[in-house]
Amino acid sequence: MKIIKRTIQEGIEARLFKGKVIIIYGARQVGKTTLIKEIQKKYPDVSIYFNCDEPDIREAFTDVTSTEIKNFIGTKRLVFLDEAQRVENIGLSLKIMADTFPEVQVVATGSSSFELSNKINEPLTGRKYEFHLYPFSINELKEFYSWPEILRILETRILLGMYPEIVQTGQDEVRALLKNITSSYLYKDVFQYQGIKNPDVLEKLLRLLALQVGNEVSYNELAGSLGIDKKTVSSYIRILEKAFVVFRLGPFSRNLRKELTKLRKIYFYDTGIRNTLINNFNNFDLRQDVGALWENFIISERLKFNSNRGRDVNIYFWRTHQQQEIDYIEEKDGRLSGFEFKWKKGPFKAPKLFIDSYPESSVELVTKENFKDFLS
Repeated sequence: MKIIKRTIQEGIEARLFKGKVIIIYGARQVGKTTLIKEIQKKYPDVSIYFNCDEPDIREAFTDVTSTEIKNFIGTKRLVFLDEAQRVENIGLSLKIMADTFPEVQVVATGSSSFELSNKINEPLTGRKYEFHLYPFSINELKEFYSWPEILRILETRILLGMYPEIVQTGQDEVRALLKNITSSYLYKDVFQYQGIKNPDVLEKLLRLLALQVGNEVSYNELAGSLGIDKKTVSSYIRILEKAFVVFRLGPFSRNLRKELTKLRKIYFYDTGIRNTLINNFNNFDLRQDVGALWENFIISERLKFNSNRGRDVNIYFWRTHQQQEIDYIEEKDGRLSGFEFKWKKGPFKAPKLFIDSYPESSVELVTKENFKDFLS
């Protein structure tokens, strides 16, 4: 299997041995282990790798003293802790290592930010660098594919997604593998979380969200469909966000009376996972949801682009009660940039109310013909 270099690797390596713990978040199977082992190859004699899914490793780093840690890591100066959220009180152990052994660089990964971040935020205040690893991005695939080749495989990547193993697996096996990732890996940390009392409801919620991609989502309507209360829906969606399954866009408004202010949109980090949930891998010419699928895919790619390059922006959608809309808005340094997504190029005119209300803003159409510019 070929190794595709991840964009964040350079940033991580630039922060090694700067006196802080490095934390890498990302869903299971997005390539965190491959990434840190690629970094480890550059430090073969002074590094050591621990898989915290293994019980003896978890025990070794749980409630330990600095002496016990030193006996365990020996003279190694670069320590990798994979799936660190599995270690009880890992935040205190990382704090001890950061404070007692400043010459030792610790790199910890976690597949569920609700567990790892909760355990480390207070102990590691001011002592950590954080990175997020997502499924492959289009820009990362450009290392192995020319742009014409990427255009040829674009529909396939939208249908099957960008998980590393999915990208590098043959067509005959990929659907079974996608279902395995969805059922065996993606939910693993979610279902272990103490707030999940009804896994069946969570699976039904995910299917409903998959069917509503591109539309505003009402928590009240979801609660009614699932037979649970709105608070539980909100809690489950928050957990799914922290497990890197879905992300939200809120409505942009500066209190114009015509603008929507309460509903939100929910997208999947990976469209292959979304299509697996609704069991629809039909080609584009047989689908009714091409527009929504393209919208989800390209917004997810933009999210990866921003994160991989450290671009800090606020993201929204915009819609009025009269159904004027803009699919995606970024706000940076007070400037608004709006984008409308359509699979095929066609007539487009920015909503007059938006342009009149926010005259310093810009609005562009992004299609399969010009999306390269949107991601560069």
